[in-house]
Amino acid sequence: MIKFIDLFAGIGGFRLAFESMGAKCVFSAEIDKHACKTYESNFHENPYCDVSTLDAKTLPGFDLLCAGFPCQPFSLAGHRKGFQDTRGTLFFDIERIIEAKQPKAFILENVKGLVNHDKGKTLQVILETLKKKLNYKVFYQVLNSKDYGLPQNRERIYIIGFKDHSINFTFPLPINEKIDLSSIIDKKLENTEISELAKENILLHLRQHKKYEEIKEKKLLLAYEIRKSRCTFRFDDISPCLTAKMGTGGNNVPIFVQEMRKFTTRECLRIQGFPENFKIAPNTAQSYKQIGNSVSVPVVRLLAKEMLKSL
Repeated sequence: MIKFIDLFAGIGGFRLAFESMGAKCVFSAEIDKHACKTYESNFHENPYCDVSTLDAKTLPGFDLLCAGFPCQPFSLAGHRKGFQDTRGTLFFDIERIIEAKQPKAFILENVKGLVNHDKGKTLQVILETLKKKLNYKVFYQVLNSKDYGLPQNRERIYIIGFKDHSINFTFPLPINEKIDLSSIIDKKLENTEISELAKENILLHLRQHKKYEEIKEKKLLLAYEIRKSRCTFRFDDISPCLTAKMGTGGNNVPIFVQEMRKFTTRECLRIQGFPENFKIAPNTAQSYKQIGNSVSVPVVRLLAKEMLKSL
């Protein structure tokens, strides 16, 4: 059985994906105490640990390292400070652990913005570290969750490496399966109301652009956000990317126009591909943040399936 460790574990998206493919998690690390509570509710262990101070010598033996390392330093929402942000330097803790333990493989996940951050120099540093210093054969690609059976426009870069240079990894092709958002919408709702001011802003915008009847008829979703008193609106038949900013207030949570309400945490979990029995505090700011920080489970499951074939 392949053993893996789950760094920057969040609420356990990587663990769900790899365990569903038959691998065994032997260590988890997460520094956010709220995420740790959710993780413990589902996996019956508290992963609280600071990776930056983690002594690699204390880790159990493992074959594979998973790490969705903090994306804020490389994202537009996080002002893209990259390695200048202390969270960005956490990549080098991953390097330190890989160098010490020499696992057979690793999988790293981050935002698409990592690709062109600092004109591509940041990604180049990461790839050269993994390839030349650590001597792994590395593959990377940007995948969008909407291409893998999820109703969410979520682009993420996945970096996969193998110690065995004879391995030729192939990223999974998009699947021809489109999930209607109506299939994830709850009928019984609590604590999902949005403010009257927000409703007025949305309705005003819709009327000004003669969109209301069109949106209402098609039962589309409206995602909106308020940025420095400037309202911007996007219309789509899939959810926009769920992010940690959902935890900063309702203005960042996608809105279901027909009922004029925000998504529930359960609906957001479904959009990320989490199972129905996954436990999380309902409709709290921290819960929205945790879901936005997580990975799209079905996408990682497909990657896990391909990786485990080679190990």
